Amino acid sequence: MDLLSQLNAAMQYVEAHIDDDMALDDVSSVTSYSPYHFGRLFYYIAELPLSEYIRKRKLSLAAAELQGSNVRVIDLAVKYGYDSADSFARAFAKQHGITPSAARQAGVNLKIFLPLTFQIKIQGVNEMNWRIEEREAFEVFGIERIFGNDETGLVPDFWTQCHQRGSYEKLLRDAGDNGHAHIFGGVRVINAVCGYRETIDGAFPYMICALKTSDSNTAEYATAVIPKSTWAVFRSDKIAGFGEAIPTLFNRAYSEWLPSSGYDKANTADLELYCMDEDGGMYEEVWLPVVKR
Repeated sequence: MDLLSQLNAAMQYVEAHIDDDMALDDVSSVTSYSPYHFGRLFYYIAELPLSEYIRKRKLSLAAAELQGSNVRVIDLAVKYGYDSADSFARAFAKQHGITPSAARQAGVNLKIFLPLTFQIKIQGVNEMNWRIEEREAFEVFGIERIFGNDETGLVPDFWTQCHQRGSYEKLLRDAGDNGHAHIFGGVRVINAVCGYRETIDGAFPYMICALKTSDSNTAEYATAVIPKSTWAVFRSDKIAGFGEAIPTLFNRAYSEWLPSSGYDKANTADLELYCMDEDGGMYEEVWLPVVKR
């Protein structure tokens, strides 16, 4: 089953189990992806976390029930997984701008979030700079943090914290003279790697890392082995500052390139490379491990 079919099957699964939180925890089970990798795919294609999409759908369905029946608010709260009528009412008001009681009135405006359907994007104007690379296994070390499956959007804050503490700059020094440049070619500033091992509840490790070499001082850091892989590599144009291109590269790789590429995403680590050329120009690359379909 190709990527688009799997995404749409997952959305059908969500609709069929929208009032069963235990079943919703297994959305990725109808795909070939782990909970982490499916959550990441969804985030970069839909541009919101899977948990937020599910919440919006629940509150949309709840609004329809309030207007079309005499259902009690407490019964809707229980049906859609809220601990109390008050917590449901707060979430409802945040999305719709009115209370559940007010939603029963005729003529009120409600913010309904419809089920998602995924399609191939046709982008004939904006070319993509990509290539396929084969790489042997290599080891990285760095600063690791575990994120919840719906916390991909918090990664930039992690980078900011590492800069503020000086731990990012220390990692650069501890990488040694060669760093990771001779493995990937060019002059690389730093790598970031995520999802390289499974954790409980679909959480994922994200590591700001450098390549481990004989010159590296790795004593204070987490380490990970990145397995031998085929990589689809997507490169940005020149950028003014690091962090600008990564979200767009992931979005276009997942939504435009992957569905029609003849490849599937492998369930191993994604890489983000923050790079400088010999003239000091900055650019970024996304490395997706792939397998031939």
